[in-house]
Amino acid sequence: MADPHRAGSELQHYPGESNLRVAELVIINRVDSANYADIVKMRKNIQSINSKAIILEAAAPLVVIHPQAIQGKRVLVVEDGIQNQTGAGYIAAQRFRAAEVIDPRPFAVNSIAETYAKNPSIGHVLPAMGYSEAELHDLEQTINHSDADLVIAATPIDLQRVIHLNKPVERVRYELQVIGTPTLSDLLMEKYGR
Repeated sequence: MADPHRAGSELQHYPGESNLRVAELVIINRVDSANYADIVKMRKNIQSINSKAIILEAAAPLVVIHPQAIQGKRVLVVEDGIQNQTGAGYIAAQRFRAAEVIDPRPFAVNSIAETYAKNPSIGHVLPAMGYSEAELHDLEQTINHSDADLVIAATPIDLQRVIHLNKPVERVRYELQVIGTPTLSDLLMEKYGR
């Protein structure tokens, strides 16, 4: 899986670059929201280090169960890792017309405050940098001390199941929609049959 919103990083980071070299199939995801030039750059980069890989493109529509809950709210956006302002949560806040994406930095504690100090370009997104007991505690404290009306959680886990929050949460995720043919299903059937 490759993200054209970060075109070029597929050649610079471990283990992504190593995985790309041995992949039989690479899906360039989020092409529906990416810059066309970045998609082309990523395709060329993939082919330059793995000319045998099959490359598919996929859209990644946002899935939000209650998008109306976001409209007009002051939201705190939690993304998995350092996403800057390109992650699903931030995009959902913009798309569903949040009144404001609040800056979580004034509320950040411990490891989260350290993450902001090391990565000042994160912007108005709260990074979930891990899910250890200490990291979850810091995430919980940061969220609960914020003055947001709503939390938009774009994390792979349901935060409400692992921490106690004093604000409503709207989960956001992407869904994979391969564009064109062959589809992912076609390729898997061809390789593995039934």
